[in-house]
Amino acid sequence: MKLNLTTGIIPSLNVSAGLLGFFFVKSWAKFMEKSGMLKQPFTRQENTVIQTCVVATSGIAFSGGFGSYLFGMSSIVAGQSAKSIDAQNTKDPRLPWIIGFLFAVSFLGLFSVLPLRKIMVIDYKLTYPSGTATAHLINSFHTPQGAKLANKNSGQVLLLQLSVGFLSMVLYWWGWMWISNFPTFGLEAYENRFYFDFSGTFVGVGMICPYLINVSVLVGAILSWGLMWPLIKNRKGDWYSAMLSDSNLMGVQGYRVFLSIAMILGDGLYNFVKVLGLTIRGFIKQYKKMEVIPVTERGSPEKVSNSYDDEVRTKLFLKDGIPLWVSIVGYVAIAAVSIGVIPKIFHQMKWYYVLVIYIFAPVLAFCNAYGCGLTDWSLASTYGKLAIFAIGAWAGESHGGVLAGLAACGVMMNIVSTASDLMQDFKTGYMTLASPRSMFVSQVIGTAMGCIISPCVFWLFYKAFVDIGSPDSDYPAPNALVYRNMSVLGVEGFGSLPDHCLTLCYILFAGSIVINLIRDTVAKKWAKYIPLPMAMAIPFYLGPYFAIDMCVGSLILFIWGKLDKAKADAFGPAVASGLICGDGIWSLPSSILALAGVQPPICMKFLSRGTNARVDQFLSP
Repeated sequence: MKLNLTTGIIPSLNVSAGLLGFFFVKSWAKFMEKSGMLKQPFTRQENTVIQTCVVATSGIAFSGGFGSYLFGMSSIVAGQSAKSIDAQNTKDPRLPWIIGFLFAVSFLGLFSVLPLRKIMVIDYKLTYPSGTATAHLINSFHTPQGAKLANKNSGQVLLLQLSVGFLSMVLYWWGWMWISNFPTFGLEAYENRFYFDFSGTFVGVGMICPYLINVSVLVGAILSWGLMWPLIKNRKGDWYSAMLSDSNLMGVQGYRVFLSIAMILGDGLYNFVKVLGLTIRGFIKQYKKMEVIPVTERGSPEKVSNSYDDEVRTKLFLKDGIPLWVSIVGYVAIAAVSIGVIPKIFHQMKWYYVLVIYIFAPVLAFCNAYGCGLTDWSLASTYGKLAIFAIGAWAGESHGGVLAGLAACGVMMNIVSTASDLMQDFKTGYMTLASPRSMFVSQVIGTAMGCIISPCVFWLFYKAFVDIGSPDSDYPAPNALVYRNMSVLGVEGFGSLPDHCLTLCYILFAGSIVINLIRDTVAKKWAKYIPLPMAMAIPFYLGPYFAIDMCVGSLILFIWGKLDKAKADAFGPAVASGLICGDGIWSLPSSILALAGVQPPICMKFLSRGTNARVDQFLSP
């Protein structure tokens, strides 16, 4: 949730969940065993089921839209948008309707692809890289040598980094808040948000994300805050009114937001077409081989396994079958309830809008799950953006099209996101010999937990931090403004853009497609050195500070790998998980303290951007 509300960059947490699940449950099992209350060992199958449940729960923090479409409905974000606040197009967060909405839409994705698990995992042998990596990690923990290593060294590293991350945030809150806003590279660079943030969360994320992602974010930050925004500011009074503040959408802020949207849409469209093409080509290859594509396990031809391990895995994976009627009845029943419930929550969202989404959703869920198996890239947010434009334009401006588009985004994102997550976990279960039925039940339980836990955690942030969602806040929720303005564009067209902004949008939209084409065709062997447009677009609105933190994380891991690659590979995930968890855990007590009115010493906040702005306003004549 903290990552959602700060940068919107959320790395794959499967490996972290597997590591944390092993360490904490293994420690608890040892305690129970010494007390004489536990006789059974902690198995890899149990570890896998725990990991599945945890990832399903935390996944709702992303697909629930607390940092994107859902918060984008609020009057806080609407006040910063290109469209003025309109009661018909705003809906402020409230726990009851958020929980009801998530329960209505979060389970459909699970039932939509459940019958296709054999096709994805066994027939097509899709790799699902994150799921496979998690399975290898869990399997290594449950060997005698791996268990000893994980128990002793990884556990110590995890606890140490978790403690460091937590204590650093306590010190930050107590009086060292200035250090996160220290002008590391000078005052002029600081004015353009180039400084080291000293955030354990972002350093940990940088250690988990591939080098290319981190470098791409930094390149995007330099391109935007180091080059484009200073040049556009020089056109103040020509391209936009000199009377507008930097946070006004008709001023420089509009260029930041809409140019970011252009790059995201260009990259999303390219990857959508690319993955769709790979999916169609995969089908053609299967048909050319004259392979039957079964819907259920019964009556389907058995493939000859390449190894004894594959035979054992396949036998166990098919043994715990889930009948086809369960998927069909589950999908239809939940869809029927959802079609009745969603228009009650959002009256702008007509029942036939929801019905049309549910007709096309299984196909898109399959495409996303298949593409994720090939590339490890979930396009859930891209499918959500397609729903924004389609439903928003259908509803129209006079019928609350902005809010309808955001709600449609939520419905679509939840379906396709949970579908790909389920298949990732099925791949992990296949590799660790876990029961598919247990995996599915764990996913359902985890999703239900997420539908309650995630809104409650978001509610803490929302009530505790009064400036949440504003550009100068510690929790700016950048994607919320981006998603809302996408919906505005879908409804109103391009009339709300500042001067010359549309031309620049065309250039960056085309540029992101060209960069991807170069990566995949002309310079394929050099692709690992070419930045990703989607990652480059993220700092356009936020600034470079978190990109610097993430690159520091990459640099730490790179140097560590050069000094001792074996230890870096073994303990890198533990260090990153500890930093993220230790930093993130402090968000809970800090929210409670803020709700109770307990504030840190103001004297140490002198370098905070928000405080400086308030002081400047107070001192101005």
